[in-house]
Amino acid sequence: MRQIPVDTSGAVVMVAKSPQVKVRDRRTGEIATDTETGARLMTVDVMFAANEEVEILSITVPEPGISGELAMGTPVALTGLVARPWENDFNGQRRHGIAFRAVAVTSLVGAAAGSKAA
Repeated sequence: MRQIPVDTSGAVVMVAKSPQVKVRDRRTGEIATDTETGARLMTVDVMFAANEEVEILSITVPEPGISGELAMGTPVALTGLVARPWENDFNGQRRHGIAFRAVAVTSLVGAAAGSKAA
């Protein structure tokens, strides 16, 4: 599957919704896991502000990649963010979109406090 790296260096990113467990199948309640590591997958909704535009993105991240307190409004860094286009047919309707995945979502609250102390 094609992956497009996303440059976050010029963006302001803050948590819009705290991490939630990603469900693979809503009918059975099966939890989504990383195919390579077996780690549970989480979703974190973030406010992504860049180029005078703001969007809410839902980012999938393995549970070990979540660090720090990620409450609403917390500034975060997104490590290894990629966009993946997707398309499927469901009940005769073609759907498409972009899925976002990161290696890690890290709170910048402690980093900001540490830089102010210096």
